[in-house]
Amino acid sequence: MGIRFTVLSSGSTGNATVVDNGEAKILIDVGFSAKRMEQLMKERDLAPSSLDAIVVTHEHSDHIKGLGPLARKYNLPIYANEKTWEELNRQIGEIADENKRVLETGGMLEFGAMRVESFGISHDAAEPVGYCFYEGEQKLSVVTDLGYMSEKVKEKITDSDALVLETNHDVDMLRVGHYPWSIKRRILGDKGHLSNETAGEALCDVMTSKTRSVYMAHLSRDHNLMDLARLTVNNIVQERAPEATQLRLRDTYFDRSTKWDVLQSDSDSE
Repeated sequence: MGIRFTVLSSGSTGNATVVDNGEAKILIDVGFSAKRMEQLMKERDLAPSSLDAIVVTHEHSDHIKGLGPLARKYNLPIYANEKTWEELNRQIGEIADENKRVLETGGMLEFGAMRVESFGISHDAAEPVGYCFYEGEQKLSVVTDLGYMSEKVKEKITDSDALVLETNHDVDMLRVGHYPWSIKRRILGDKGHLSNETAGEALCDVMTSKTRSVYMAHLSRDHNLMDLARLTVNNIVQERAPEATQLRLRDTYFDRSTKWDVLQSDSDSE
């Protein structure tokens, strides 16, 4: 089958993504109530009881709001690094000891033929991470909530077939927006969030001829527009990598899921 995925929802109000290879279904983050997660999963013919694990990027509420209730209701194992677990223990309630799994930053999990690797990112959380998913030559990278794209992060996500990449804000919209300057400074800082422009520039550094889809994720509802994010990223790609005609920019939504995207092997595309 290979890897397929759906971004159940993404934005400042909540985030969750499912990755499935036919042998295992992995949920990345639980940024909504358990009831809302059930609704979002139903849109893609998924049942929470079919999940094999939850992997957590960091402890902010838009990524873990329903983590405790969903894991308890369906007896799901949760993977996070030690520092993130220290924060989760204070926020998500009791979790059965056998379901509290530690995946240190840089560590690897195996679910049948699918491998899951975490990598460190820069954000104002205890020890935030992104994830890469591999099966054979297929690679999916999920990276949001980072203030800047370090060379180490670029190295990890380079040569992905598909990317879920943060395009959080338009800098001009943020600067003139209603947020206090202290919050604006946090978002614009090295431990904040990627702007449309920064995401576009980073994308040009990490995409290759095999990179087919980029999902623009974690958009601010106050300081961004999907059309603006797409236009900004597309303009940068066209300027710096006009030969990348295979690349497709995809929308994500704060109130509904994306269609399943299936990664293609080289033999599939011949």
